[in-house]
Amino acid sequence: MSLAPVLSPQNVKDHVSPAEWQARIDLAACYRLVALHGWDDLIFTHISAKVPGTDDFLINPYGLMFHEITASSLVKVDQAGNKLMDSPYEINPAGYTIHSAIHEVRHDVTCVIHTHTAAGVAVAAQKQGVLPISQQSIFVLSSLAYHAYEGVALNHEEKARLQADLGDKNFLMLHNHGLLTCGGTIADTFLMMFTFQRACDIQVLAQNGGAELIRIEPQILAGAKAMMTAVTKSAQGMGGALAWPALLRKLDSQDPGYKS
Repeated sequence: MSLAPVLSPQNVKDHVSPAEWQARIDLAACYRLVALHGWDDLIFTHISAKVPGTDDFLINPYGLMFHEITASSLVKVDQAGNKLMDSPYEINPAGYTIHSAIHEVRHDVTCVIHTHTAAGVAVAAQKQGVLPISQQSIFVLSSLAYHAYEGVALNHEEKARLQADLGDKNFLMLHNHGLLTCGGTIADTFLMMFTFQRACDIQVLAQNGGAELIRIEPQILAGAKAMMTAVTKSAQGMGGALAWPALLRKLDSQDPGYKS
């Protein structure tokens, strides 16, 4: 069955606040950047962002590829999963479970990114999880939690366990499933996912080499947050604001359609 056409960009833009429209542009850019980096999984996985000043959030229309997402096509839902604007699209029910769980309790979080990359799932299938063997890994390990696999996330009873496992961390490894990051801005959350993904890529490559791995000393791990703050010039230590304009310039040169 074919999907109905989305509302025109002008129609959506005219019915939302300037702050929401900017959030839509940034979230659509995030979807396109995830696709550009090869982290998408056809129409599956999901990224959400809070609508500024509300408890509602934006998420992808279920059925579109990440490189097709635009500011106007994003679906706005409340915490109960009800659509708040007309849209011909539904949302991924598993995506709703995961994202609503986090937005419900983490009021410091604006954006949540979840991926199913090969290297991410490979490390998520390892009992020890992320190993302290790369510079990227120390930043992940400074704020990493784990959540046991319970099947496709359709059971709303799982939300409480996911919330408890995440706690106040910003990186979550979903065992046998994939990676998740959450942050105060879309830019920070994307940069965290870039770091998480790169740590997993390096770990799988290093393990495939067959040599004995060198683990980073605990005292270095303990200073990871301070090091990230110094490198990114961000008090929160995430650095999204520093990298985001450059990422948008790259995206604008290759795939500028996200703004519509």
